[in-house]
Amino acid sequence: MKNASLVLNAVLAVAVAVLYYLHFSEKQTAEPAAASTTKSTPARKTVYVNVDSLLTNYEYFKDTRKVLESKRFQLDNELNNKGRSLQNEVAFFQQRAQTMTMEQGRATEAALQKKQQDLMAYRDRVVQQLAEEEQKKNEELYNQIHDYLKKVNKQNQYDFVMGYSKGGGILFADSTLDATKAVIAGLNKEYQQKQQPKK
Repeated sequence: MKNASLVLNAVLAVAVAVLYYLHFSEKQTAEPAAASTTKSTPARKTVYVNVDSLLTNYEYFKDTRKVLESKRFQLDNELNNKGRSLQNEVAFFQQRAQTMTMEQGRATEAALQKKQQDLMAYRDRVVQQLAEEEQKKNEELYNQIHDYLKKVNKQNQYDFVMGYSKGGGILFADSTLDATKAVIAGLNKEYQQKQQPKK
C-alpha cells in the first residue's frame, strides 16, 4: 500500500514537472512570434484636420452661420419691439388707472398679465425653434464633412482622420499629417457645385 502511494506521488511529481516545463517553454517561444507579427503589421495611416480652420474657411458653415445670425437678430428685434409695446401699454394703464373703475382696472391688469405671459411663452418657443434649427445645421455640417471624408478616403485609404483644435484633446500634431487645406478645398468645391442651378 505504501509502495503504491510512493509510485503515485512519483508519477504526479513527474507530471507536474512536465507540465511546468511545457507551460514555460510555450511562453518563451510564443513571445518572439508575437513580437515578429507586430513588426510586420503595416503602419496605420493617420491625418488630421484643423477644426478651427475648417469652420473658418468652409463656405457652407459661413453661409449657415450668417443665416442663423440674421434669424437671431430678427428675433431679438421682434422680441424687443413686442416688449416695448407691452411696456407702453402698462405705462398707459398706469396713467389711466385713476380714471377707471375697479372692475375695469382689474380686467385691464389681467389682460396685460396675459399678454406678458403670452410674450414669454412666444419667446421661449421661438428661441427653442432657433436652437433646434442650429442643432440641425450642425448635424448637417458634421454629416457633410463625414460623407466627404468617407468618399475621399476610398482613394487615400486613411485609417484615422482626426479633428485637431487648439486646446482640444490632441496636444501635438505633426504638420506633415495636416490635411486641412485639401479637405477645405474639396468641401468648398462640392458645396459650390451644389449651389449652382441645375441645367
